[in-house]
Amino acid sequence: MYDYEQMFIRNSQLASAESRQHIQLTLRVARMYYMHDMTQAQIAASIGYSRPTVSRLLQEARDEGIVHIDIGHVLERVMTLENRLIDCFGLKYARVAPSFSDQTPSETVPEYAATLFSEKAQEDSLITVSNGRAVAATVRNIPIRNWPKANVAQMVGALSPSNHMTDSPDICHLLANRLNCTFTPLHAPMIMSAPSIAAAMRREPQIATSLALGGGADVAIEGVGAVINNHLSPVFDNYVDAPMIRRMRDLGAVGTVCGHFIDAQGNHVHTELCVRTISIDIERLKHIPLVIGVAWGKQKIEAIRACLVGGYLSALVTDQSTAELLLAKYQQPAPGR
Repeated sequence: MYDYEQMFIRNSQLASAESRQHIQLTLRVARMYYMHDMTQAQIAASIGYSRPTVSRLLQEARDEGIVHIDIGHVLERVMTLENRLIDCFGLKYARVAPSFSDQTPSETVPEYAATLFSEKAQEDSLITVSNGRAVAATVRNIPIRNWPKANVAQMVGALSPSNHMTDSPDICHLLANRLNCTFTPLHAPMIMSAPSIAAAMRREPQIATSLALGGGADVAIEGVGAVINNHLSPVFDNYVDAPMIRRMRDLGAVGTVCGHFIDAQGNHVHTELCVRTISIDIERLKHIPLVIGVAWGKQKIEAIRACLVGGYLSALVTDQSTAELLLAKYQQPAPGR
């Protein structure tokens, strides 16, 4: 409640017996009022002074810095971060999960993303969803609804059967069940073995319809992948090797979104996988009214920023640590949506 050293510096008269007695009385009154919840009348009766004297001592305690009153809440800090993210990157919405010692971002961030989705999606929304752990965790946190007029469309093709990541068809099916709505699957692998096969698959009416639905969605839930050294997001396991990743890095790729690669300025990087990938056109993301990006972690800072600069996300849900690092590293405003 107070700092003896600073008080002695401010006022040499504190060494006197009279000053010490006065400070002791002020401290006693402050503790009774602020720590023991006693009223000013109760304090006055206890110490034998008048109520106006007690009031004066309490005011003096605040003026002299003996008592510090802090008004705040854990959400105040994260709400400030949310506003800064919105201003800096031109977002429509931002949600920042507070950092708690007993919870990890993988537990808190998806819950916040699910809440944002529930607040903004409508019962007749056309929804598209990608793949990965963050998106799957978000969907599992979305409350059960009865939205028979809504539809969930798959954003990207299915992963290899040996891939341990949560796959897009499974996530979409889960979301459709939670919303009690229809589901439009995309009956194709995410990455085909050859460009000619991929081109033929895109011409198939059912696949073309699914991709058109995903690209015309009202709401999208999307993860963010990072390109780090010789590693990609696990969704690309079974499709790439170390030399291919190095070639992507040489082209400037820093991140991935809906199966596409982007550079630090948010530009689409045309890699050897592009012509083999079955996914909605990356440019369509910029026209979907609400694209909720769910991502966290120091290793994804550059990729998240690239997605924001490119305008592929209109909402970001992350954790406090990631938001602070993102804002500290990139102070210059980026073009937004």
